[in-house]
Amino acid sequence: MPLPRKTGEVALRPLPGGRASADGAPSDAEFLAAVGRAVRLRREQRAMSRKVLARAADVSERYLAQLEAGEGNASIVLLRHVAAALGARINDLLDACDKGAGRRKRIVLIGLRGAGKSTLGQALAKSLGRPLVELDREIEREAGIGLSELFLLSGQEGFRRVERRCLERVIASHEDMVLTAGGGIVSDPETFNLLLANCYTVWIKAAPEEHMARVIAQGDTRPMAGNAEAMKDLRRILASRESLYGKADARIDTSGQSVQQSLAALRRAVRSVATNSL
Repeated sequence: MPLPRKTGEVALRPLPGGRASADGAPSDAEFLAAVGRAVRLRREQRAMSRKVLARAADVSERYLAQLEAGEGNASIVLLRHVAAALGARINDLLDACDKGAGRRKRIVLIGLRGAGKSTLGQALAKSLGRPLVELDREIEREAGIGLSELFLLSGQEGFRRVERRCLERVIASHEDMVLTAGGGIVSDPETFNLLLANCYTVWIKAAPEEHMARVIAQGDTRPMAGNAEAMKDLRRILASRESLYGKADARIDTSGQSVQQSLAALRRAVRSVATNSL
């Protein structure tokens, strides 16, 4: 649905077909989606509600909702007002769009342990012919110790610092990859925003019972050991992180699905962003 314009405003209209240009630049639809993503991330970083931003930018909440969703034709003048209200230059938002091609080549799987990230990540990387990077292994390599030991010695704050440093290095050194990230990466806003801004994110989710059953099937009985409230705790964690995981570009529910079925769904989810033939 076209966005409202005031007199003198020039609207950005997608070219016929919305295809990417020959030089690999994002299509009009992808460009608008990237602008919306950049606006949403900047707004969330500043802890501004959509209502507050709409008032500060002198635009309607409906316009902002469409803009953040990548729907409609964004107006240059209104976009300039939004950028100013966010304390940014319009170039800050447009530069994020120019990086869209690189973002689409980095596919990252997020979600709690037991959802199927490792299995699907390996299969997807092989399918796309891209390197598989496991962020947890990168953290262990940098720290020189296991994840549990790092948590014990440095605490959560120290662990998150190492995680962020490793993510920055991985992004800088890989133009394309399939990355699997630890379930708690969404807990650190700065690290998660870095991930969202530089990678195409897919939330791999499952029912709590399947999360638990898969972890135990892997030979790890620690989640249940001496903890009668384990399932209750798992449900609480999933509920508390759902809105964060929900910021991903796509989501795949592996509940009741075979690996082949889940992989097929994942391939469909990344087909529009992968440069290699699926």
